[in-house]
This record gives sequence, structure tokens and C-alpha cells, in this order.
Amino acid sequence: MPDPAVFDYAAVTDTGRVRAHNEDALAVAPAIGLVVLADGMGGYAAGEVASDIAVSVIRDVVEQHFLHQPIVADALWQVLVDAVLEANTAIIAAAVDEPSYRGMGATLVTGIFHGSLLVLAHVGDSRAYRLRDGLLTLLTRDHSVLQERIDAGLVTPEQARLSNIRNLVTRALGAEALLSVEVHEHAAERGDVYLFCSDGLNDMLTDEEITGILLGGTGGLQQACEELVGAANEAGGADNVSVVLVYVDSAAG
Repeated sequence: MPDPAVFDYAAVTDTGRVRAHNEDALAVAPAIGLVVLADGMGGYAAGEVASDIAVSVIRDVVEQHFLHQPIVADALWQVLVDAVLEANTAIIAAAVDEPSYRGMGATLVTGIFHGSLLVLAHVGDSRAYRLRDGLLTLLTRDHSVLQERIDAGLVTPEQARLSNIRNLVTRALGAEALLSVEVHEHAAERGDVYLFCSDGLNDMLTDEEITGILLGGTGGLQQACEELVGAANEAGGADNVSVVLVYVDSAAG
């Protein structure tokens, strides 16, 4: 079994104020230090199928690996990549088997906390942030048309918040067999708070608003999750919104 960082967590997922179905899915497995959050898309209820497949396959693959293989910190990124690629294959296969699922997909953010290490993988525009010493830092970079325009200097981040193409992603599980998964490693420290979220949160709230909620609450992680989701809904709730908060109690050296 792995040596995960010791952490507390809370999670909330909500349909929002506009959508008829919640196509987000999430899972947390503290015993193996795993967090998975997927945002489904494509067709009536098909997005829900895609996100459920993504979360369940990734959790199963990582758990099975930890049961049968020695854990080497340097290899954790490959464990995550293999799990994400297997989820991608499963989503494509399900769409082939069921015509009503054609075109379904999901964006994803997932991480493994192991000792003092966080290995983080993502596809699409689901995000991970870190709150450390009062500073909120975005740890992922959206795979989206809008992000490419920001990087090219065609629009500013402020203009991007008003764009009508915020949800056009350039990578997603289920889109194609050859999937590029972005993976990075981060040093986890005691006292860090990590936020995993679907775009239903950051499309509705600015980073400053998110930071204010995280720093202003006194009711613990669950209340902070509920306040984040509530604020996103108050701001319009235009999409499903899901958040996972992880507080690192300790991180092995």
C-alpha cells in the first residue's frame, strides 16, 4: 500500500440552477491518497455516463495497482496516466456499444497524495488549486480554445471571463483514442488546502472570491465546500458545480 499524506477532505457536487442533470462525478480514496473529479459532456444524460466511467475506472485501476505493485514515488505519474488512458478507452468503447452515448466525453482532474508529493493529472478545463499561506495558486492550465487565445495575447484574462466560448475544450476523455494527459508533481506541505473543481465553480467565481470563502470560513472543510457551491449558484449556477477540498495534516519527508 502507498504512504499517502495524511489529509482531511470534504466534497460537494450540485446540479446548479440551469442544468437538468448533474453530469459531474467525483471520488476520494484517502487510504491511497486519491482524488478524482470529472465533468461530463455530450448528449442527454451521456455526459453523466462518461464522468461516472472516468471516476470509477481511474479509482479501480489505481487501487488495483496499489494492491499488486510496490509503490515507487517516481512512478506515480505513470500510474495516473495509465489509469486516465484506460478510462478514455472505456468511454470510447461504451460510446461504440450504445448509439445514444455517441459523442460523450469528460474533462478530468485527478491527483495522488503520496508522502510529501502530489502527482496531479488533468485533461480539459477541470481545475486544481492550492491555498498556501493565504495565496491561491492555479496548478492546472486549461486545455481550451480560450486559454490558447489568452496565451497568444489575443484576449486578456479579464476579457476571457465574458467570452461565450469558455467551454470549448481542446482535450477531453472520449474524444479520441490518442489522448495527451498533462501531469505535474508538486511538493505538499502541512497546512496546504487543495481545491479540485469543475468549471461550474471558476466560471461563476473569480479567484479572489474563491480565496475569500476559503480564508473566511470557520466551519471546516464541509462548510467551505457548501459555501463555494452556494456562491456559484448565487452567481447564476449556469453549470453543474463540484468541489473537493483537501487539507494536508501532515506530509512525510
